[in-house]
Amino acid sequence: MLRLFFDWSEVWSLLIPLTILIVKKKRYADYLKPVIAYILITLFIFFTANIIWKYKNDWNLPQWLQSNNFLYNTHAILQFFLFGLFFFRLKQPFAILLKKLLFPVFIGFSIVNFIFFENFFFYNSISSHIHSVGVGLLLVYCLLYFLFLLLDDSVLVIQKQKGFWIVSALTIYVTVNFFIFLFYSTLILDEKNNHWAENIWDVHNATFLLLCICIAKTFYEQPEK
Repeated sequence: MLRLFFDWSEVWSLLIPLTILIVKKKRYADYLKPVIAYILITLFIFFTANIIWKYKNDWNLPQWLQSNNFLYNTHAILQFFLFGLFFFRLKQPFAILLKKLLFPVFIGFSIVNFIFFENFFFYNSISSHIHSVGVGLLLVYCLLYFLFLLLDDSVLVIQKQKGFWIVSALTIYVTVNFFIFLFYSTLILDEKNNHWAENIWDVHNATFLLLCICIAKTFYEQPEK
């Protein structure tokens, strides 16, 4: 039962910030709207992915639904764009051109990757390329966020800056999972070592839970707008 509970953690973790949204019922700042969209869309994606994973044999799903990896690839793309939009809406006047360039870089890489290197509907594994590049570029956003706060003399209490807790948890999430995503396909396709891929996904789920808790904290503490 405990194993099942943790396997579904990427779904119920999202219910933590969603509960705050429902209970508080307040207007949120524009910079949080992409995060709210992320919570709602990701809840649908992960719930559907787990349903496919658990019941694909019992429900005799068609061949294209025998794998949920295309949903995780979709999530990786949406995660980059929605959190990228979150960083833009923080309106930090710092490295703006670099921040803008990361979007076409990711788009270009995604197109080339799925045309020449990986199938978007790859049945045996998630796209390690898209996942690792996506979180790698998000790490750049996170580092630029903290660098701006360090260089801004007007910042007195860093913990009270807009988006601090979300960016802090996101930094941990992308740093840890960059290496998980980078080697995940290699591990899962290796019959001798694929159990390692299953085990390290628990680390992903733990960091995702932390991200959801910090998002919920931000939703709860943000004053009425």
